[in-house]
Amino acid sequence: MKQGVKAFCLAMVIACGITSYPALAAQSTTKAEATAAKTENAASAQVKEKATKPDESEERTVSINNASADELASALNGVGMKKAQAIVNYRDENGPFKSVEDLKQVPGMGNALVERNLARIKL
Repeated sequence: MKQGVKAFCLAMVIACGITSYPALAAQSTTKAEATAAKTENAASAQVKEKATKPDESEERTVSINNASADELASALNGVGMKKAQAIVNYRDENGPFKSVEDLKQVPGMGNALVERNLARIKL
């Protein structure tokens, strides 16, 4: 009798293991497909984001002789409203800039700041 119970229990364990394996495999596959879909969606969103954001090389340029303080502040890296207004004030007092290097004469505009923004600045 004991052997019959053991054999029955063993048969049940084997049967349950075999029948639940396909269900587990299906769950695993579904999870893998969901993860892959999320990854594809994230990659697609990154591509769209890159398409709407300009690269460093494609950033807009700003004329230091014509732009308003708001335009200067938004276009130049490291230049807030205070420095942008200083550029406009310097331009109003001294006339238009003759070269980009003249921007270094504006109070608060050092060599490093001008060099960092060379690609964004035009006369």
